[in-house]
Amino acid sequence: MTAKSPTPEQMVREDGTYPTVPLRKDNIMVAVVQTRVNGVNGDNPEPDRKANLDYMLESIDIAQGYGGKSDLLLFHEFPITGFSVWTRKQHENVCIQVPGPETDAVGEKCKQHNCYVVFGTYATDPDWPGHILHLMVMIGPDGKVVAKHWKQRNVRGMFPGSEGYTSVIYDVYDQFVEMYGLDAVIPVEKTDIGNIAMSAVQFEPELFRCMAFKGAEIIARVATGGFEYEDMRLTSYHNSLYTMITNNSLSMSPSSGKSGRLFFDEASHGGSGRSAIFGPRGVELVKCGPFEQRSLTMIPMKSFREKHRIPDVHMEIYKPVFDQYKTRYDHSLYLKYLPTSGHDAYKYFAKNSRWTHYW
Repeated sequence: MTAKSPTPEQMVREDGTYPTVPLRKDNIMVAVVQTRVNGVNGDNPEPDRKANLDYMLESIDIAQGYGGKSDLLLFHEFPITGFSVWTRKQHENVCIQVPGPETDAVGEKCKQHNCYVVFGTYATDPDWPGHILHLMVMIGPDGKVVAKHWKQRNVRGMFPGSEGYTSVIYDVYDQFVEMYGLDAVIPVEKTDIGNIAMSAVQFEPELFRCMAFKGAEIIARVATGGFEYEDMRLTSYHNSLYTMITNNSLSMSPSSGKSGRLFFDEASHGGSGRSAIFGPRGVELVKCGPFEQRSLTMIPMKSFREKHRIPDVHMEIYKPVFDQYKTRYDHSLYLKYLPTSGHDAYKYFAKNSRWTHYW
């Protein structure tokens, strides 16, 4: 991510249009690639991380090997690092850097197949010492990292007695804006297959509305361990754009549980599978089952773009309410203190909550 002036630039046009770059083709093929998730051993990360990377590279070849090639492949939230219960030190150990050897390897596959690949990952960054980042990564057909977008916020109050301690934009907001500018808070990448926004955030429709205001045509969303189907579908319905969601599959191999790192699958409760792609107005175009699967569809991007406009929202009605709303806790708290664990993060947010009850 390149440092830039925090001086506000025009992020939303007044005439309903949005900035683009020329398309490389009128119609594009996009695919969700639903694979297993294997947690990396935090004490000895290299073997597991390499195995995960090799599996991801093989999955790219398989996804592009039959039934037509895709211009964009979307993987789930953690195909390289996996997800598990780690100490903070172990969590740092499993992280990758972006760019780094792992993204270089994925980049070679992007060059081979002339496609974009998007996925989520845990990462560290020398510009943010001590912080564990939760990134969305896009790699282009030239093999280079097109974008690495920070997760905007972690959901709070979901896990009793524990909170996420990864550093998201809201938790370091002041320094993030100073380093990268306001436009980088909710970025939209203008590519030759369309304007693409990326996110691992759930349950926050305001975020996706802002992406739509800024010209997103495809919102690439990821999950691990489940998601609310209607949250994804309604992103398209309310904003008249395309939404892709990739979740992990059921873990079918006992190898996923080596060293006690088995990811609990809850297919009966919607925990695994159901990756999907939705068209404008929330129409389901493709949907995966619970197992490993690639599902693809065609997007008529040229004709869609010719008619598409940003959402028509009557902001004057809502702005007075938003202006009076106070968040449960202030932003930038991780600039003052970095929690050592999920439980420590819970205590820290509870202490700094302005609401009368912090669950």
